[in-house]
Amino acid sequence: MTIRVVIADDQMMVRQGFTVLLDAEPGIEVVGQAVDGLDAVTKVAELAPDVVLMDIRMPGLGGIEATRRITAPAGSTVKVLVLTTFDLDEYVYEALRAGASGFLLKDASVAELAQAVRVVAAGDALLAPNITKRVIAEFSRVTRTPRTPEKGRAGVLTERETEVLSLIAQGLSNAEIAANLVVAEQTVKTHVGRILVKLGLRDRTQAAVFAYETGLIRPAGY
Repeated sequence: MTIRVVIADDQMMVRQGFTVLLDAEPGIEVVGQAVDGLDAVTKVAELAPDVVLMDIRMPGLGGIEATRRITAPAGSTVKVLVLTTFDLDEYVYEALRAGASGFLLKDASVAELAQAVRVVAAGDALLAPNITKRVIAEFSRVTRTPRTPEKGRAGVLTERETEVLSLIAQGLSNAEIAANLVVAEQTVKTHVGRILVKLGLRDRTQAAVFAYETGLIRPAGY
């Protein structure tokens, strides 16, 4: 199936450049462009894309609030991939908290751009696990007070599901988690699916954010 993409950026050259690059990739089609966050929300409602490439900083409605509006509705399956100039941009973490599935540097190669879109569309792995994990951990460290794990929502998980969630937050793939726990990869996939359903989360990135914010995983230095 073709992955339908909307590109939201206030710079025309960026929108057009990404459109040309992605349209040349097999299985990917850019179905629309948005000039700001509000336009992105409108385009998503009209075009029902699978993935939105969302610039964080735009005039008017910015990328973070646009991401929140796109991902918040019940049943929304649109994945947002935020675009940023710096990998430790303070807004990246807020975008992840708002519902983004990952982020990509604007100077990424064509191969990285296409792979990022495919990974986010699939929803089965963190985008650039080491980098995304570092961003989540860093901003959890500097913006949150250390605390013991919350019971609350996390309390609905079984001991094994909690263990899997912890490994997801550390950036491990299903195969790596399976090897770590000495179980079949399909078993891990089942656990991941149940974790997302029980916690009401969209994907693995949101699961990682949840794990850090509830204290299940402590950022480096604690």
